[in-house]
Parts: sequence; C-alpha cells; structure tokens
Amino acid sequence: MTESTDMLLDRVEEWMRHDVDDTDVAELTRLVEHATADDGARHPTALAELRDRFAGTLQFGTAGLRGAMAAGPNRMNRSVVIAAAAGLAAYLADVLGPGAGPRVVVGHDARHRSQDFAHDTAAVLSAAGAEVLLLPGPLPTPVLAFAVRHLSADAGVMVTASHNPAADNGYKVYLGGRVVTDAGQGAQIVPPHDASIAERIAAVGQPDEVPRAEDGWTLLDHDVVDAYLASVRGVTTPDPVAADALRVVTTSLHGVGGRTLARALADAGFSQVVPVEEQSFPNPDFPSVSFPNPEEPGAMDMALGLAVDTGADLVIANDPDADRCAVAVLDVTQGTHLGVETARSSGWRMLHGDEVGALLGAEAVRRASGSVDATVACSVVSSRLLGRLAEDAGVAHATTLTGFKWISRTPGLVFGYEEALGYCVDPAHVRDKDGISAAVVVATLAARLKASGRTLVDALDDIARAHGLYVTDQLAARFDDLAQIPGTMSRLRSAPPSSLGGSPVRTVADLSDGYEGLPPTDGILLLAEDRTRVIVRPSGTEPKVKCYLEVVADVAPDASAYDVGKARVAAHERLDALQREMASALGL
Repeated sequence: MTESTDMLLDRVEEWMRHDVDDTDVAELTRLVEHATADDGARHPTALAELRDRFAGTLQFGTAGLRGAMAAGPNRMNRSVVIAAAAGLAAYLADVLGPGAGPRVVVGHDARHRSQDFAHDTAAVLSAAGAEVLLLPGPLPTPVLAFAVRHLSADAGVMVTASHNPAADNGYKVYLGGRVVTDAGQGAQIVPPHDASIAERIAAVGQPDEVPRAEDGWTLLDHDVVDAYLASVRGVTTPDPVAADALRVVTTSLHGVGGRTLARALADAGFSQVVPVEEQSFPNPDFPSVSFPNPEEPGAMDMALGLAVDTGADLVIANDPDADRCAVAVLDVTQGTHLGVETARSSGWRMLHGDEVGALLGAEAVRRASGSVDATVACSVVSSRLLGRLAEDAGVAHATTLTGFKWISRTPGLVFGYEEALGYCVDPAHVRDKDGISAAVVVATLAARLKASGRTLVDALDDIARAHGLYVTDQLAARFDDLAQIPGTMSRLRSAPPSSLGGSPVRTVADLSDGYEGLPPTDGILLLAEDRTRVIVRPSGTEPKVKCYLEVVADVAPDASAYDVGKARVAAHERLDALQREMASALGL
C-alpha cells in the first residue's frame, strides 16, 4: 500500500527537526513547498523525489555506504554519516570491550562534502572514546588502507565514491588491529562485520543527539604519505637507465592521485612523466569526463591524445581515488583491427584489466615460484589465465568472490587482482587494490622490456604462446530503475542459452547456490564445451548488470607475432558475436 502524502510529509518533518545540516534542511523545505503548493505552482516531480529520498535508509553493507549526495535518509549526507560513525563506534566498543579506546584512521578524497563527512566521523568517534587519526588532506584510498596496517589501527574509514559520478559519495570501512587478526588485517569489511555494524547504525538515535567532539583527534602530518611511498619503493627494483628512457603519460581524472603517483614514479627513476594537466588536480565536478572511470568510453581520450603528441611509450590512468590503474599501449601490430577504442587511429589501445592482471600476475608468479606459502588470487569474474599461470609454475591460486574485500583475505597472498582495473601488488603493506603501486610495477616492466627492444604487447604474446590465449570483454547494461535488475537475472535463470558462440553449454551454475567452494552470490555462470565462459551478475556499486565474457584459443609455442596478433583478432571477433548473443539473451 502506498504511503499517504500526509504520512510522508510527517516523516519528512520529523527528519528535518533532527537534521544536523542547515543546507539540507533548506533543501527539504523547498521540496516540501514545491510538493504541497497550490495546483498552479506545484512541481510535478517534487513529491516523487521526496518519496524516493524517504523510501528507506541508505543501506550499510560490504561496500559500506554509497549513493547520491542530498538530504534525506536514503541519500549521502551528514546525518546519515553521523549515524554510520556512531554505529561503527558502538561496534568497536562491543567487540573490544568498554574503555578499550579503539584507534581509527579517517581519510577522504576531494569530492563535494568529503571533508565534512570525514570531520563528522572524527568528531563522533572521538566523543565515543576512540583515538582518531585524520589523514592530512585529500589523499588516495591506498594511503588510508596502508595507514590502517602501518599505524596498527583497529579500523579505518575512507570517505570516497571511487569512480562514481560527481553527484555521489561513499563511506568505506576497514578493520584491523585487535578486531581482525587473520589474513583480512587492514582489509575492507565483509560479513558478518557489515551486518553487525549495520545493526548498531539502525539503533542510533536522532543524528542531532549523537555526541560530537569539537576537537580531540590528531591531524597526521605527511610522514604517513612518505611512509606509504617508501613501501611503494620496495615493491620493485627498477633499472634507473631503463626507467629514465621510458616516456609515460599519466592522468588522475581530476582525482586525488596525481601528486602521489608523480612522486612514486619519480622515486622509481622515471623522469619522462607527462601528466594531462587539465586533469591533474582534484576537481569534484570532473569537468572533462562524463564518468570519472578509465573504463568508460571517452575517459582516456585526453591521455591517449597526449601520448600521440608526445611520442609516449605508455599511458597510465588512475581513477579519482587512485585505487585502480588503467594502462594503454601502442600496439603497432594490431592498430585499429581489434575493434577497441584507439586515439586518432594511431594504434594506441587500452589494455583490458585481465591483460594487466596477466602481466602483473606473471611477474608475481615468477617471484613466488618455489615458495610453498605464496598464493595468487583473482575474483571469479576475472580471467582464468592467472590460474593457468600459477598452475604451470607450481604456485597456489585462489578464486574469490568479486571485490577486493574477498581477494585481500586470501591466506599467503602475494598478488591479487580483479578485472575492473584493481591490482594488489604489495599485500604486506596495502591489503586492498592500489593504483599507485600497480602503476610503478607496470612502468618498471615496460621500461625493462623497452631496454631490450620489446613492449608489453610482446610480453602478452609470450604469455599466450606459453599458456594459451585468454581474451576477455564485458557487456554492461545501466538501469535507471533498479527494480528491473532482478527481472533480468530471473529471465536468464529460467531460460539460459544452450550454446555460446556455437559451442554447446556444458555447465550452468547458479552462483547463488555457491560454486566450487565459493560462498553464495547473485550471479550465473555458463561454460561451453570450447572453454568459452560467461558470467552474469549485478554490479555491487552501480545500477548495472554486468556480463563477463571469455574465449580461449591455443597458440603454437613458436607462433610469430603476426600469428599471435591474428589469433587475438579472431578471438575478439568471437567476443563481439558473443556480446550480441548475450545482449539478446538478457533482453537488452
């Protein structure tokens, strides 16, 4: 039954009485006035907007909080953040015991209101008896993840919406210290911690009644950033002559990673680093991109154009909070024939996240060969190539659920990745994806290859010759109405395709029942006789259904670069046909 307008307005009025932010109160006041004005002045969407904002409470889960910034319980705002901080404080007190004085590190990016949300969190936690350490200004998420371990903190909070649109913000929680003592030390929360924190958030009273300290937290200096960069320097050993010869174009997509990445590359000996100046400094409006995500069409255009103009060897992009790393290369053997985006038909192309994962994974497997404790890991939707690399080298491999909160908990982890441009190359220091350290490792590999007259594409060809050609792509559908997503998944469950690219489907696995030891998750896996694989799942952070596609082909060990390129083009043609097939199957 639809709630009456009077009941809705009563709830809005109650919320406004306890909202801590005058700007948010004024925003709701205007909406109420527009929704209740005389017929001649009534705004037709105001009432619908109020219903949506008060349809429930923004849910705290394994991704923490994430949503559009606006007033009301179903949006990101100071009142919601204060309740989240109070719930976290109550959880830490219950787990550690009274008077334990948990240590919590708080960081934030440069999005609208991020600093306010971080300061509210510090004020609530300090009033609750926590020792709060606030990072010195807008910084990358990996610095916060590093600080949780480096400072032996019991928890960490990062205010960021990562690569979401400018209207959004979010709230990530990490646990460590005395709360989590296993392989998840310093990683993002997973069940049952998320549900336990959510229960305590739900029990918080009115936001204006939550105690907030006026001071008492510690503002850290830049020593913590210096310590993080020192850890990045230890990840790899670059050849200073080779590094000096590599020209790298970088972009932070208006996020907070530009300065930190520049320092990390300089520390590693890379002197020819050319940033996209228009995108180098934090700007919460992200003016030059539609979506500040390197995976989105057009997001890399400025960087690729600069690479053409400067004769660069490599392009590296971070997303706005710098936990992801995108890589583009000059692929002269294939140019525009792959059917992927290029800059000015120049042959520059983005490497898929699975390709970068294979390059970094091959390096990690080489270093870990012979170690009985080392494990490499990737998410279930990532390429199966890492598992093949590990198997062929006698190194342990683990498949996890999607998300670094799962990957980072792998015991013995030496490298982990997910296809969505997330790489963990230094789990001893950062138990999360880290776009800064990953960028340094990629650049070091590219410099070493250039010194011997080779490229990252040549390294990928070598992997294909030795282990097979694994080529991946993705089909994603964005929904304005989230209610359509369950129906899309239901249609696929009730009528899965009987073949993929002409090959009979031999396995149909509903991931919600669990799969090969994985906990249940919403998704469907299809595996064909010719090793073609499709996984369909709803996104955990965006209103999307994602379809992960992979085809496999054998390549002769002595195949020429031309023949490997030809096989890769043929594999992409198979992927293109598979995309069309799955779009039809999903009713897109």
